[in-house]
Parts: sequence; structure tokens; C-alpha cells
Amino acid sequence: MSSLPNGIVTLMTDFGTVDGYVAAMKGALLSVNPRAVLIDVTHHVPTQDITEAAFQLATVWYAFPPGTVHVVVVDPGVGSDRRAVVVAAGGHYFVAPDNGLLTLLAANEPPTQMVVLDRPEFFRSDVSSTFHGRDIFAPVAGHLSSGTVTLDRLGSTADAETLVRLPWAAVQDTPTRIHAPVVSVDRFGNCRTLITRRQLPNDLGSLFVRCGDVTIRGVHRTYTDAAIGKTLALFGSHGGLEIAVRGGNAAQSWEIRRGDDVVVHTVGDTNL
Repeated sequence: MSSLPNGIVTLMTDFGTVDGYVAAMKGALLSVNPRAVLIDVTHHVPTQDITEAAFQLATVWYAFPPGTVHVVVVDPGVGSDRRAVVVAAGGHYFVAPDNGLLTLLAANEPPTQMVVLDRPEFFRSDVSSTFHGRDIFAPVAGHLSSGTVTLDRLGSTADAETLVRLPWAAVQDTPTRIHAPVVSVDRFGNCRTLITRRQLPNDLGSLFVRCGDVTIRGVHRTYTDAAIGKTLALFGSHGGLEIAVRGGNAAQSWEIRRGDDVVVHTVGDTNL
């Protein structure tokens, strides 16, 4: 069951901060709920990069208190027939285009309710076909965060199983081998996957982690378990396995890009 809105609204977009797009969104939201507390998660998601935004959302939403409204606008299909939705999950609310942005959220925290935003009375009076962030998502978030409009009033109820999902999964090949793509590279050059601790054998020291030209023996606990300049594998703050270079940049050092395959296997598995 969702918590009552607490007045906090987080914002994540690919708009950058050079132009006035983010300010326009905030203005539209505050015009509806002047008391909203606005938190910028980031406005520097790479342009139209739904995959990165989905990952960033999944790593940050749970740090906020129940009742928070999260607005995510990375929307290359703006103005098309893609749906605009609000999803309730984990006691929070998520306002976004239905284009895969909520993939990881829904996988980790099954939604309890979803509505399709089809009631113009909760939008700005003049809706642009190219700026739904300002004209639809921001006003809806304002109404929802104010606590004066319940979720079911904002749109038509829909089945959350119909959400658009990005094709992400860690693939179990054998009991001794698993592989998954790099889904995000952070600003430190850490190459992050969705492989979790529970998917790996108990003896982490017996594992090999390989991506492209680099092969790492064992999974470490912290960055300081390796010497400066050395490559290591560990579980990052997002909960998934990542490849890093202590004091360096793994993506640059090993020319790793998002989508590259990371293979984890035990000593005895020779199916490489």
C-alpha cells in the first residue's frame, strides 16, 4: 500500500542546466503545489538515454522517505502515442513516460498501482507536443505531492504488467557461470552490472570475472582491497557487480563500454 505523499518531489531529466527547461518544469510544478520540496537527482542523463536513466532511478529512489514523488523525464517519444503514467511502488510514486524508464524499479519493487495520465484537467491548459515534462508530468507531480488529489483521480487504472520493459537480465548459463552486460559506467569509470551477490557461489575468491581484455581473480569487498592502479571486481553501492580500477578509470583502461558482456565463472568452468 502506498504512503501518503510527503511533499518531496525528485527530478531527473536529460535536459541539462544550460537552457531553461528544468526551471520551466519546476515553475509548472510549484504553480500547482507551492510548498513542494524539490530535489534534483540529476539533469545530466545522456541525451535520450533511457537505459542510463532507468539505472540511475533504481539506485536512488529508496534513499528517500515513503511518500516521495519521483519525476523522471527522458522522453525521446514525446508527442507520440507512448503512454504517460504514474506508478506506485515501495510506498513511493513515480511519474514518467512509459518507455522503459521504470524497468529496474518494477523488477526490484513490484508496483502496487498504476494509472495512465489521460485526464487533461490535471495538465497545464496549453500542452505542447514537445514538452510534456513541463505541461503534463510536472503539474501531475504537483497535484500528487500536495496530497489533495489521489492517484486514482489522475488517470485510468492500468495493469503494471503492461509497462514497457528494457531487455535486461543477468543470464545463468550453468551453475558455475553467469554473464550480464555492463548497464552503466559512472563518472569514475566503474563498469556496473546487475549481477547480484545471491547469483554467485559462496566462495567469491574462487571466481574469475572477465570483460573484454581484462580477467580478474576473485571478488573483493572494498576498493582498498586492491593496490592503487590495480583492477578489481566488487559489489558497488547499487548492489550489483562492478569492475573498477583503484585510483583509476576501468572503462578507459580496458576500453569497456555499456553493453559489453561481463562473464563470471569458477576455476573449473572452461566454457569461455
